Parts: sequence; C-alpha cells; structure tokens
Amino acid sequence: MPATRSGNAEVSDRYKWIALSNTTLGVLIATMDASIVIISLPAIFRGIGLDPLAPGNIGYLLWMILGYLLVSAVLVVALGRLGDMFGRVRMYNMGFAIFACASLALSLDPLKGGSGALWLIGFRVVQAFGGSMLTANSAAILTDAFPARQRGMALGINQITALAGQFLGLLAGGLLATIDWRAVFWVSVPIGVFGTIWSYRSLRETGSRTAGRIDWAGNITFTAGAGILLAAITYGIQPYGGHPTGWTNPMVLGGLGGGLLLLVAFCLIETRVAEPMFQLGLFRVRAFAAGNLAALLTAIARGGLQFMLIIWLQGIWLPLRGYDFESTPLWAGIFMLPLTIGFLIAGPVSGFLSDRYGARLFSTTGLLLVACGFIGLLLLPVNFSYPEFAALLLLSGLGQGMFSAPNTSAIMGSVPPEQRGVASGMRSTFQNSGTALSIGLSFSLMISGLAGTLPHALRSGLQGQGVPSGTAQQVAELPPVSTLFATFLGKNPISHLLQPSGVLDRLPKHNVMTLTGKEFFPGLVSGPFHHGLVTVFGAATVMALVAALASLLRGRQYKAGQAGGSAGSPKPGNTSPKPGNTVKGKKR
Repeated sequence: MPATRSGNAEVSDRYKWIALSNTTLGVLIATMDASIVIISLPAIFRGIGLDPLAPGNIGYLLWMILGYLLVSAVLVVALGRLGDMFGRVRMYNMGFAIFACASLALSLDPLKGGSGALWLIGFRVVQAFGGSMLTANSAAILTDAFPARQRGMALGINQITALAGQFLGLLAGGLLATIDWRAVFWVSVPIGVFGTIWSYRSLRETGSRTAGRIDWAGNITFTAGAGILLAAITYGIQPYGGHPTGWTNPMVLGGLGGGLLLLVAFCLIETRVAEPMFQLGLFRVRAFAAGNLAALLTAIARGGLQFMLIIWLQGIWLPLRGYDFESTPLWAGIFMLPLTIGFLIAGPVSGFLSDRYGARLFSTTGLLLVACGFIGLLLLPVNFSYPEFAALLLLSGLGQGMFSAPNTSAIMGSVPPEQRGVASGMRSTFQNSGTALSIGLSFSLMISGLAGTLPHALRSGLQGQGVPSGTAQQVAELPPVSTLFATFLGKNPISHLLQPSGVLDRLPKHNVMTLTGKEFFPGLVSGPFHHGLVTVFGAATVMALVAALASLLRGRQYKAGQAGGSAGSPKPGNTSPKPGNTVKGKKR
C-alpha cells in the first residue's frame, strides 16, 4: 500500500483519511458546543427556573457563553505542548473521553436556580477542557499524517468544519431547544462516545515526540494572565456604578492591568527557561507570525459579525417581518446559513488549490472579500432586502473560507515537525482569544451606542403609548445590557420590562397590543442599533484590511524542509536549512 513518511513513522493512504475523518468529527462537535447554548439559553434558563434577564443573573448568562471560550483560549497551548511531549493522539483521545463525560453531566443537571446555572457553567468548563485537547492536537495529527502536497486540503476541511461548527451550533441549538433544553447537551453524548471509541481504536502516533519537562512557571503565568484578562473583559460588559458598562470598575481595571503584567512576565520567563511551553522563537518565522496575526484579527472581526448578525436578525429584522420573538432564534440561525455555505464551499477548494499555488494569494484575497462584505453590510438599511443580505453573507463566508484553510496550512507547514503540537496550540489560542475578545469589544461598542440614544427613545415611546412618566423613566434608566441581551435571546423586552410594574394590566387593550407587538420595540431600537452597528462593522473592516496586509507580507516562500518531517529540520527563524534536508519551497 502506498505510504508517506511523517516524522519517523510510515503513514498509509488509508490511515490519513481515517485521521482526517476522526479529527474533523472532533473539532466539529467541539466548536458546535461553543455556540450551541447561545440560541438555546432562553430554554435552558426556563428549564432550571432562572430569569436570564434579571440584573443579578446576567453574570450567569455571560459565563454560560464565555466560560467555554475562555478555557479554550488559555489551555490550548499547554495541551498542544503536552501533545508534543507525551503523544498527540494520546492527548486527543483523552480529550474525546473528557468531552463525552462532561456532555453527559450537563444533560443530567439535577439542580435549579443559581445552583443549576453553576452546575452547567462548571461542566461547560470541563467540556471546554476536553474540547481544547481535541482542537489543540487535531491540526498536528493531520500535519503528521498528510504529505505536503495534500496538507492544505486536509487542514482546510478540518478548519472550515471547525468554523462552520460555530454557525451550525446556532441552528442546532434552536432546533433542539424546541424539543427539550437537555437535548442541547444530549446530542453531544452519543457523538462523544462514538468518537472516543473510534479514536482509541483507529488513531496511532505517527509524528515526532519531544521528550522534556513541563514548564510550570510558563503554564501558570500564561493561564492566570490570559484567564484574568479575559475575565476582566467579560465583567467589563456588565453595568457598574450607574455606567452602562463596567470599564470604570476598579476590579475590571485591576484585572486588565494584572493580566497584562502576568503575560509580560510569561514572555520573559519563556525566553529564559530551557523547555518553554510557548515557543517564542517560532515568531521569527515570518509565515508563522504573519499567519497568526491575521488569524487573531480575523477571529475578532468574525466574532463581532456573528453576534451582531444575531442581534440584528432576532431583535429587529425578523420581528418586523412578523416572526414571533420566541421563534426568532431558530430563524436567525436559518437565515445566516449563507455564511456557513460560503465556508463549506471555499474552505476545501482553497485548501486544495493552495497546495499547488501557495497560501498568500488565497488568504489575502479572502480577507479582502471579508472587508468588502463588511462594507456592504454597513451600506444596508436596518430593514434590508434579504437577497442582498444573503449575497453579502455568502461573500463573507467565501472570503473567510478562502483565508482560513490556506492560512492554517501555511502556519503549520512553517514549523519543524517536533513542534507541530505547540504550534497548533498557539494557532488555536490566537483564534479562540480573538473570538472571546470580539464579544467584549462588540458588545461594549454596541452598549455604548445604545446608552446614548436608547433611554430617550424608550421614555418617549412608552409615554406615547400611555405609560406613566415615572414608570417610563424607570424603564429607560435600566442598563442597556438588559435590553441588548433581550434581543439576543429572542425575547420581547418591552413586555418583560413593564410586567413587574403592572402597567400592562391598566392600559387600554390597543396600547398593550402595540407595546407587546412585533414592531414597537424594533422600531425604537433600530436607530440606536444602526449607530452601534456602524461602529462595530467599521472596526471589523479595519481589522480585516490589516489582517490582509499581514497575510500579504507573510513572504513568498516557506521551506518545505521545515514542514515535511525531515529529521534535520531547521530551528525556527533559521532560513538556511541544512544541506540535504530541504525540498524546494512553494510560493506562499
């Protein structure tokens, strides 16, 4: 049977497709579970008897979303390094088993109220730990299994499946939540069990294993620094001291400063230890540094796009089209499908073509298409025509697919074989951190935009429908984050905000119907929302263009001797490979 060499092991043609199938299943379920709870949060909170929009419960809601992303961002480097040391397949298999067990525990939550929410948040963290083991080692396993001429195609399928999983999770969450909130977690159990058994039976170590010691100082400072920094950003979204956001909160400011200082200490430690967890020397490889910078900026822009589209569709566009607020989460996922379709079309194709023609052309062109998509969305009215909207989503999806697969292939192909695990973890860290940062950035910009105009719009709109001025003023002074999350969760915030005062029981019937109808709130919020949308998408456009510039400057060549698995692969930053151990580089 034909075979290719990866590291010191012979890899059969059949095995590489098994590795691709299993790792693609692993990253698909891991990334789907990162987003599946977003749409299903109303059903989940109803199931455990907790009002997600009550001021004291906003923290539960945020940590349900961000806890998974935070763990994924801070642990993948350490888990990738452990894969280099103890075996990538071993770590991957263990991750599948942990993921399956955590999914089962989530579906069996026996508690109610805040205790039930803490149970879910805690096991979401465990689930994210298992998912991080999958994502940190999957790209390295594929890089070991596939020859250089097919690596872009394999990584493209794997990467685009992971990205598509984020959006498929929205659709799956909407569908499963209509059945039962526990079904949102049940779906991961059989997949996790099947994937675990399959991976243990079929995958084997084919790459180089690097013996060494665990960098405890680096692991602790990085995990603590990144965790504190992302946690501070999470709390920065919440109101504090009469302000719509928490960026003036001393704890948030202290967390930001402390997290940055720990990360600076981490960088200093990594330059002084013999066996660092974070190979800073890899950043001397221009293709590696530029590719990760582009991936970080693209992840921030993509995350902002995802969350703003959900709010736009659920809070404004779908209600104006006559959809009930309770059904808008599901339909928002459906109407965003062109974005996923673009991923699925462009990812494998661009990965295959980049193996022949290089990564730079496809990744840079893709990012320019993403920027054009953002500009087009900025020019759309809030109450847009769907064909134009769908075309822009498809354009953005195609651009992100064109970028992601070649960029991942170029990053993984630019490092020595024995460092592919840590390189994969570093790549995932930038991508996951970008997604977590995008939530804090986009929500803060949107909340700031709403804070300036929404209170007046709410007060005057409510008074125009007969609501007493005192009640209207009280509602208008509530934190905009509550209104924002109401639209995000597919709820009618007007009825939710007025219900405690009993005003709806005293108003004429036609006023009540107007206030609780499908058009009143979208009409009020459309102006302030569009102002915030311009800010968020404008920033995303700039990030996409800067990412395109970084991609363009990745260099014309990378040394295939570094990627192909020769024993004498040069160290990072060494652009003069050893004689006899190189293959002619491809244009990149």
